[in-house]
Amino acid sequence: MKHLTLLAAALVLAGCSTLNARPKVDIAEPTYARPPVVSEPVVNNGAIFQANQYRPLFEDHRARLVGDTITVQIVEKVSASQKSTSSIDKSGKLSAGVTALPGISSNSFGRASAAGTSSNSFEGKGSTENSNDFSGTITATVTGVLPNGHLLIAGEKQIGVNHNVDVLRFSGQVDPRAIQPGNSVPSAQIANVRIEHSGRGAQAEAQGIGWLARFFLNVLPI
Repeated sequence: MKHLTLLAAALVLAGCSTLNARPKVDIAEPTYARPPVVSEPVVNNGAIFQANQYRPLFEDHRARLVGDTITVQIVEKVSASQKSTSSIDKSGKLSAGVTALPGISSNSFGRASAAGTSSNSFEGKGSTENSNDFSGTITATVTGVLPNGHLLIAGEKQIGVNHNVDVLRFSGQVDPRAIQPGNSVPSAQIANVRIEHSGRGAQAEAQGIGWLARFFLNVLPI
């Protein structure tokens, strides 16, 4: 009996964790990059220029190689609205009567008549509106360089105050031509952007629905 009680408690706890599961954002992992150990190639021509370590001397520092950092100006503003209206109206009328037949007096059909009417109407309206505004700054690390020169970046920022932790994670693909002076780039010019802003601690837990209330919300048909 004791084992059955422990098993039931474990199942209840597992169910509670799945009822209030946090939506996952596909952030590139890892969010840091350690430059790979590359053996120094043997230089036979005695040239100073080396293509794998080239950095222009007469321009601002910009991210180029794995392990470099870049500042991302997060400016995301998305709004969408949709409205629809439909209306259907249909009506019909039918009447029939018999006025005369051969060999029968016409007065006999004074009440021999039929009539019918029908109508059908439908009206529907719907609207959807969504708005999202996000701004901030994060410094990310170059985690990879594609064959076309584009940079794969990822970064994470955690700020802890008392018993609460604020987490900001970012990943995306940057075209080096979009990097502005000062080694910064706006998020609107980054491809495949993934942004996650979440919290940990008592403050974040207070904004969630309790497991018992969520259980009844999923079970009740209304």
